[in-house]
Amino acid sequence: MIEAFLPDAVSLYSALALVAASFFTSGLTAAAGVGGGLMMLALMSYLIPIAVIIPVHGLVQLGSNASRTYIQREHVSWPTVLYFALGGIFGAGLGILFVSEISETLFQLLMGIFIGTIVWIKIPALKNAGKGLLATCGLVTTFISMFAGATGPLVAVFLNNLFDKHRQMVATHGAMMTIQHSVKIVAFGFAGFVFWEWLPLIGAIILMGIVGTKVGTFMMDYVPEKALKLTFKIVITAIAIDLIRRGIFS
Repeated sequence: MIEAFLPDAVSLYSALALVAASFFTSGLTAAAGVGGGLMMLALMSYLIPIAVIIPVHGLVQLGSNASRTYIQREHVSWPTVLYFALGGIFGAGLGILFVSEISETLFQLLMGIFIGTIVWIKIPALKNAGKGLLATCGLVTTFISMFAGATGPLVAVFLNNLFDKHRQMVATHGAMMTIQHSVKIVAFGFAGFVFWEWLPLIGAIILMGIVGTKVGTFMMDYVPEKALKLTFKIVITAIAIDLIRRGIFS
């Protein structure tokens, strides 16, 4: 019965695994501020076809980040989000011109290298970010997101030193990622990706993500952030190495 609502390329067990993963990854993002989208992307590489990962992941993350933004809306810096969004629109339009040219093998390699690098690389955080820099951040990270999917950690670099309160950084980051995934989905829609057959599964994933976001928001002040982030880095690195292996030997 449930299988009738699933895309042909997804088994019931894969669907259940994705729904469960949404709870934990959304909770991770809500509590730590970043990381859940990257982990969800990595897990998707084992459960759904490579060719549809980026648009499906984008829709899932839109639901997760939109719910986080709504729950934490009183802490969002909306002017920061506005200038980021202006750049993001151009980044998505530019990225869709090139994304169809990448083979599945190259995609696996790029995704493995990207997610393995992004969790360990030390990018200096900014002390100030003007309108132009925020728009540039939106353009560049959204363009990369069209190929690599989860650029949340990159966007977080621009926010780490901009706010005195952790809650404001987490909430503003959620709003910025909501915008990024929104314009990305529109771009993939114009490119011809058919979302409708994925909607029931994505709906279930998003609903579970909302629950995870609420739990993660509640746990924000109680979770050992350093231990959580270290565990996350180790898991993601192992998945990244396997993605590179799959890309080389596929």
